[in-house]
Amino acid sequence: MTGFARSRKAIDSGEIVVSVKSLNHRGLDVQVHAPTAADEFENAIRAMVKARMVRGHVEVRIALPSNGANGSTALALNRELLHQYLKAFREAAEAHGIHAEPDLNAAFRHAGMLAEAPAEAAPGTAVQIEVLDALSAAIDGLNEFRAREGAEIAAEMRTHNERVCALAVEMEQIRTTAHAAFHSRLSDKLRDLLKGVQIDPQRLAQEAAILADRSDIGEELARLKIHAAQLNGLLDGGGEVGKKLDFLLQEMNRETNTILSKTSGAGEAGLKITELALGAKAAIEKVREQSLNLE
Repeated sequence: MTGFARSRKAIDSGEIVVSVKSLNHRGLDVQVHAPTAADEFENAIRAMVKARMVRGHVEVRIALPSNGANGSTALALNRELLHQYLKAFREAAEAHGIHAEPDLNAAFRHAGMLAEAPAEAAPGTAVQIEVLDALSAAIDGLNEFRAREGAEIAAEMRTHNERVCALAVEMEQIRTTAHAAFHSRLSDKLRDLLKGVQIDPQRLAQEAAILADRSDIGEELARLKIHAAQLNGLLDGGGEVGKKLDFLLQEMNRETNTILSKTSGAGEAGLKITELALGAKAAIEKVREQSLNLE
């Protein structure tokens, strides 16, 4: 599920800012963007996210107080090298009878005279605790946002699932008519094929009944309604449901596909069931699309 939250913590050296953003993802993918000073406790950051979230592309951004003025890079003067430079300059001037003073601009252009200041020391344990505390607060905010979004998504999924149940009930009502029509149609077809051939009428009726029974959709409708009830149960139970929903929706799709294949030759009643089954497939697909947003 998608969401965003930010947390701030004031400390002696400034302010810690932690933001967490999540996007839809089949698994859990954690990306941490933080100053190098926080490298030593990045594993603790990842562990906290994994303990509190199970799905989503999660971006964690951490800003720590900077000791540099306006965030600019500090330069350090190599005082020993400057001392040696000035000493060598004056000795050379005296040796050659030259009256001159050294130029600091020229000295500073000398390789190694100026360099970036050493990296700031890694934050102490107290700062690490504050960062993780801010991260915990940000994850709380993100999960509250995701919970509200999840409730809305679940409500929409229930609406589509109710549509599947209603269509299954309607197909069940038509099923008896379709079964009788299919039985009669098969009997007529067998008679046409067997014109002039003596065959026991009872055997003819038995064969037609067997073929009609193979085209019956009673079991598929029963399983479809069971799966729909299980889907509602998963949504009511909460928790991690994404992977379970994936499997359940595959089963519901399989049942509707079987219904479509069995009723293709059942006359007008079969055409009506086909129409209803296609509607059920469309509703199941809508549920599947929404399930990708759930954890």
